[in-house]
Amino acid sequence: MSSKGDVRVEPVTQAVDIARCFEIVAATFGTQTADNIWMAWNPGWNTPEGKAECISRMKRHWATATVDRAGNLNTVYLKATVSDPDGGEVIAGMALWLQASIIPGYGDAPEADLVKAMDLDTLYPGDASAHRYICQVTKSLLRQRNQCVMEAASRSPPAVMIADLCGIDPAFQGRGIGSKMIQWGLDEAVRRGGLEAVLEASTAGRAVWSRLGFKQDGPEIEYHLDDEFRDRRLPSNIFMRTGRPRQRVSRDGEKAKRRFYRCSISPNIRRRCLTLDGDGYMGGREL
Repeated sequence: MSSKGDVRVEPVTQAVDIARCFEIVAATFGTQTADNIWMAWNPGWNTPEGKAECISRMKRHWATATVDRAGNLNTVYLKATVSDPDGGEVIAGMALWLQASIIPGYGDAPEADLVKAMDLDTLYPGDASAHRYICQVTKSLLRQRNQCVMEAASRSPPAVMIADLCGIDPAFQGRGIGSKMIQWGLDEAVRRGGLEAVLEASTAGRAVWSRLGFKQDGPEIEYHLDDEFRDRRLPSNIFMRTGRPRQRVSRDGEKAKRRFYRCSISPNIRRRCLTLDGDGYMGGREL
């Protein structure tokens, strides 16, 4: 647990808190910013039935978190609690931190089958167009993140900490709550062996993350979509990271990285990726 001022940041340990966490995310990415990617991932988020389904999915995700070989959770839901005017406490922010790796025992590997991983057959039954759109926009958004996970296979430890999501109740924005939850993850990355931390940053969060040590890596994220989807309004994001540790290359990590390519990437794309450099590499947003 970490505390600073009247804000307390700690992992969610009770399922009852997940509903409030979803309400915060919906208020920021749904009502406040109308983030079309988040809304596509959470159909019906602003209806009673859809909200209940979204909360149920979030609870399942929280409850089925795996652990690494040291017993650390690979999926950590954080809550930021503040005092309310009545003398009680209220959850004012939430964040989602992930530990990812393609080496078994060091984190969760990126999902190769997004239709299955995101349960698109349930969210959009029989809607092939929606499946294609969500898969294309998700792959585009997470492309650099997944590259970093593959790069990390050659390090020790062979893992990356990812700030997957960070949302603040609009009533509590401007109090540094998001910074505290991201700092929690940075401190945790150090505790777990000095892992690199990465995130996708919106326009609103970039300056904040820069002050915490993140640096932009590459240009604005480009969404690679079929022509039928090109007129859809998508949020501005950049990829940011805390640095690329220069460490001795692990032979096992290189082998695992190439196995991951063979399993998850089509032959034509894989051949192109493996020639981009000598090592075989393809190369949270807050309000």
